[in-house]
Amino acid sequence: MHKTRFACLFLGICLCLGTLVYAQVDLEKLRSLALTRYGQSTATLVDEWRAMIESTRNQDEMTRLKIANDFINQRIRWVQDPEAWGQKDYWATPLETMGIRMGDCEDFAIFKYTTLLLAGVNVDKLRITYVKAQTGGPNSQIHLAHMVLAYYETPGSVPLILDNLIGDIYPATKRTDLTPVYGFNSKGLWVGGAAAPATNNPGAKLSRWRDLLQRAASEGLG
Repeated sequence: MHKTRFACLFLGICLCLGTLVYAQVDLEKLRSLALTRYGQSTATLVDEWRAMIESTRNQDEMTRLKIANDFINQRIRWVQDPEAWGQKDYWATPLETMGIRMGDCEDFAIFKYTTLLLAGVNVDKLRITYVKAQTGGPNSQIHLAHMVLAYYETPGSVPLILDNLIGDIYPATKRTDLTPVYGFNSKGLWVGGAAAPATNNPGAKLSRWRDLLQRAASEGLG
């Protein structure tokens, strides 16, 4: 992509996010790290990701959701954390996820959250949501920990669920297999279906989220 177009994208991101989440966004730094840390294939994936984000910026939000959801679901392979990172539980930055092209459910949700923020979706509409997922059919008593990205068109809307297990985006009322436990973004943490956040400092409650934001900042998403 031409440098001028990248510069325009970078400026647009800064204007969009400057008062919302990130103090600074440096996608050139992100790409440089992708190249030096992981090699040309990851740098190329970062280029494709940036081009995808730019292509959605004039689209309606539903289109942005679908494009981002498909892009990530089709390029990242689901694995559990021990296989990806050699750890029981690790929250990867978008660059880390792109670097190994693998991740578990929270890595997908974090990657989609970041992508949609960069595409201009308001942070207040997005919550990374921890759920209990029913597996084995409607009568199953088996519930597993899972994480998805929820999109709220308005504060009172039924959220749309972006999931790595199911390619299509459905409203939460159609995802009866999922029971929300808590959701969070960079501005708050909500417990269950509460309308008001339990805290406006989710990093104080979620140490892995705090650690993730610090690592993302060092990679250009600060």
